[in-house]
Amino acid sequence: MNNYSIEQVVPHDAPMILIEQLVEYSDESATCSVTITPQSPFYNEQIEGVPSYIGIEYMAQSIAAYAGALANDINEAVRIGFLIGTRKYKTHQARFCKNSELTIYVHKLYQDESGLSVFECQISENKKILCDAKINVFQPEDPLEFIRENQ
Repeated sequence: MNNYSIEQVVPHDAPMILIEQLVEYSDESATCSVTITPQSPFYNEQIEGVPSYIGIEYMAQSIAAYAGALANDINEAVRIGFLIGTRKYKTHQARFCKNSELTIYVHKLYQDESGLSVFECQISENKKILCDAKINVFQPEDPLEFIRENQ
């Protein structure tokens, strides 16, 4: 495993990079992290945290970090992908509290030749699962061509 900054593996620009670190990755999975602070995107002072529905994007960006790290490992460009949807997003609390140190784990369940993949994902804090989902993503060979063809 190589050490990559999150900016090297997630094809977003600040302030829309929501996760902080790619902790580890393998051929089939990745672990990322983020600490919730008042400076976190989508932080809400009224609830003193980030709404838990933002967890879907934490999961999607962790999948992007996984794909970006694997691309970097073989000297390929990091490509954009698309969050297609989620099934059974279950959350066990309404918010991610201020000062929470979240661990996002993504594991590839399926990938076909077209670029469609399904990941099993979890967000936890201190090994307590806060939410989980199956996330469907699509990473075409040429994302810009795909966008032009589908406008």
